[in-house]
Amino acid sequence: MANLVILLGRMARDPELRYTSSGKAYANFTLAVQKTKDEAEFIDCVAWEKTAENIAEYFRKGNRILIQGRLNVSSYEQNGEKRKSVKVQVFSFEFIDSKNSGIGQNSNRNDYDDDEPFPFD
Repeated sequence: MANLVILLGRMARDPELRYTSSGKAYANFTLAVQKTKDEAEFIDCVAWEKTAENIAEYFRKGNRILIQGRLNVSSYEQNGEKRKSVKVQVFSFEFIDSKNSGIGQNSNRNDYDDDEPFPFD
């Protein structure tokens, strides 16, 4: 796969779970990813179906998450102006920390250091 994105960050806001007219679940959220010690990039993301439902259920603003997906660039026209939309389409995710989230011991934890510096702690 040539278009692969892996990001570690914090939820900048609560995920918004919605459904298409055909009943397919999707969740939009923004991920704050550390750029420098004092700066972050805010990356728009979308997840679909069960991945969307799980992210919406278990994550809230401030929770850390590791996502894997692909960059999705689309073009559209608004008021006669050409615009671009860039989002990460999330294929999978991992729980990074479960503090205050109600997630049990069986979460998909990994070996990332929970004490690493991050401007949103």
